[in-house]
Amino acid sequence: MAIESLNPATGEVLETFREIGREDVERMLATAHAAFLEWRDARYAARAKNMRQAATILRTRKLDYARLMTLEMGKPIVQGEAEIEKCAWTCEYYADHAEALLAEQPRQTDASRSYVRFDPLGVVLAVMPWNFPFWQVFRFAAPALMAGNAAVLKHASNVPRCALTIEEIFREAGFPRGLFATALVGSSAVPALIADRRVAAVTLTGSDHAGSQVAQHAGRELKKTVLELGGSDPFIVLADADLAAAASTAADARLVNSGQSCIAAKRFIVVEAVADRFLDRFVQELRSRRVGDPLARETQVGPQARVDLRDALHRQVEESVKRGAKLLLGGQVPPGKGAFYPATLLTAVDKGMPAFDEETFGPVAAVIRAKDEADAVRLANDSQFGLGASLWTQDRARAERMAAQIEAGSVFVNGLVKSDPRLPFGGIKRSGYGRELSEYGIREFVNIKSVWIA
Repeated sequence: MAIESLNPATGEVLETFREIGREDVERMLATAHAAFLEWRDARYAARAKNMRQAATILRTRKLDYARLMTLEMGKPIVQGEAEIEKCAWTCEYYADHAEALLAEQPRQTDASRSYVRFDPLGVVLAVMPWNFPFWQVFRFAAPALMAGNAAVLKHASNVPRCALTIEEIFREAGFPRGLFATALVGSSAVPALIADRRVAAVTLTGSDHAGSQVAQHAGRELKKTVLELGGSDPFIVLADADLAAAASTAADARLVNSGQSCIAAKRFIVVEAVADRFLDRFVQELRSRRVGDPLARETQVGPQARVDLRDALHRQVEESVKRGAKLLLGGQVPPGKGAFYPATLLTAVDKGMPAFDEETFGPVAAVIRAKDEADAVRLANDSQFGLGASLWTQDRARAERMAAQIEAGSVFVNGLVKSDPRLPFGGIKRSGYGRELSEYGIREFVNIKSVWIA
């Protein structure tokens, strides 16, 4: 089967790739497993040397890699450069800290000596999405490889050149041949990959439906999984919030990566006392963001990654309006080529509408009015998802009290929800389970082993 790389801004086919066959997959898995058997005994200093070299390559070719992302999935090029910088930072973070994060931990027991150690599991299968085609991979790969594992990447089929380029980066950085490998296969090949005895664990970033399917196959094989899935993140604005800062950040939070982010704010829950004033500022901020050619440095919102995804988003908007939502901005498919969609704002959004119940993966904001603080928390938690949340108030004690009540994997107070290698990242409910990044992420794909010596 052919795999196409298609420019979503123009509709142009950039490259066509051949899906690899069963024999190619067999060789890839055999090589990855053999590389793991060598790599697991490598000293941390040797692993770190390769990982720092990967960071150097990323920074040296930042413009090329950013342009590649822009061409394959439409990311505004300035945001692509920031993505590459973040990948390099994460490589350096784990090169610097992996040894300490995985150091043996002594325990006082009835033994003469007892301790906990962290040993790598083996080959980890990574099923990754297109929206952050470099970051999602490096977010997993940097800790997994520093822990001593190998990795096989099944990337999204619309970013094949990104997938192959990432493999080239690890190879050029000096990692053992085949330790990190890209499998250009379709989704139908994933169950067989999971079932292969050489695959020890699976990580997936994607939709809750995809996560459920992978979890079923991995569960049948009794293999560890980490799932980072969708989100319908609340952005809560209380009466004492700095409305100018909140509205500006709200626009950034909704439009980052052209709205195609799991942790992009999607439901803007505003207490009644300041709802009108916030809405006025929010509309102005959304209107001010420049939509256009993602290769142009002034562009802040590019196309959606595919036309079918844009059309699915538009259907969510239309269905929400049909059920009573009010369209205040955008909401029309623009004429011409490409998968563009305008910044769109819906008000009077309520439960039972796609804009409230579902993940809207594009530049569509839903404003929901809350009676007070308690009602805002209730609305925030009234979701099948629980990835991130942003909370705006100038009362720190109130913020910390509410942060404990909000059902999410992270709560950012007076700031944009984002991932950071120093903090654990992941969700609850249908946003998945397990954690990436920080010490929690690097310990997901290790054997936490107790050693007791009489």
